[in-house]
Amino acid sequence: MKRAMTIRIEEITCYGYHGVLPEEQVLGQEFRVSLELALDGAPPAEDQLSETVDYRRAVELVCKIIEGKPRRLLETVAGEIAAALLEIGGIGAVRVAVCKAHPPIPTVKGGVTVELSRRKGN
Repeated sequence: MKRAMTIRIEEITCYGYHGVLPEEQVLGQEFRVSLELALDGAPPAEDQLSETVDYRRAVELVCKIIEGKPRRLLETVAGEIAAALLEIGGIGAVRVAVCKAHPPIPTVKGGVTVELSRRKGN
């Protein structure tokens, strides 16, 4: 039986300029991203970072995308994050949740989240 390992990273918080409304792309807002990284290999035999995925790299990548080029759709942002994460060695599949914490909809208080899953080769 193959041993699987998952790393979860909750609520990476960055400021970005994504959204359909022009003011969202001018004023910007807070985004929260949560990740689930399914690792290709078995858990480390030794207590060495070189035997696993350095999740700091995943966090840096998320912030670079959120803080980067404005996109209209959360779906686009989530897809770009997923594609970039799958380029990191040792990651076989990802689940990405991108939350617009304060959408410009008065009746929504808990944010709007888009979640997607991707596997290497898909």
